Amino acid sequence: MPEPKTANGLAELEKRLWAAADQLWANSPLRPSEYSTPVLGLIFLRFADNAFTRVEAELKGKSTGRRTIGKTDYQARGVVFLPEGARFSRLLQLPESADIGKKLNEAMKAIEQENDDLKDVLPKSYQRIDNATLVELLKIMSSIPLNVPGDAFGKIYEYFLGAFAMKEGQKGGEFFTPPSMVDLIVEIIEPFHGRLFDPASGSGGMFVSSARYVANHRRKPSEEIAIYGQERVAETIRLCKMNLATA
Repeated sequence: MPEPKTANGLAELEKRLWAAADQLWANSPLRPSEYSTPVLGLIFLRFADNAFTRVEAELKGKSTGRRTIGKTDYQARGVVFLPEGARFSRLLQLPESADIGKKLNEAMKAIEQENDDLKDVLPKSYQRIDNATLVELLKIMSSIPLNVPGDAFGKIYEYFLGAFAMKEGQKGGEFFTPPSMVDLIVEIIEPFHGRLFDPASGSGGMFVSSARYVANHRRKPSEEIAIYGQERVAETIRLCKMNLATA
């Protein structure tokens, strides 16, 4: 799949990914809520693997061989540390005869064990989805180019959140506010520096958009803003933490 170099190219990529994933759901007995979180978990993993791969190359390029590159080196650069068994390429190469659901559950558990901020956050319900569907979902997510520009990965995540919100009807409003509305609010409040509090944080769109706003003004979000939020639905909190982990 070619790299989306324009906004229109990214929009087309989002639509193609969603259409493929949605077609698989249409042929399954799962409710939207049973399908959405595992799919978003695979998008999260693809995002995390993209960042990990980029930093891995940078660290190896700067390594003098005097010490072993470890987990703290990756986390110091703000990326999720991925153990070997949880790498997207490794999972993609599993034979179709393998228990893919079990392997994905194990991968998510391994990531949580290596990253304290993700403890009890990642989906581990992949065995509810049949093997053939999981194989196809992995192939769909692997078609996302690793060199997509800017924050395209975050926009794909947001697109899927919105699409699942529509599938779930009004319930979707519990975790998703349209990005255009969120971006407008951020432009109004101009969060250059300080603490941000969202009393109904949902899937964290306000925080992600604020970080993007700071980065667009050539500043480092991690140095300029601190975020605080509250959310009453446990599943939505997990969506938020996945979203923030790859922002």
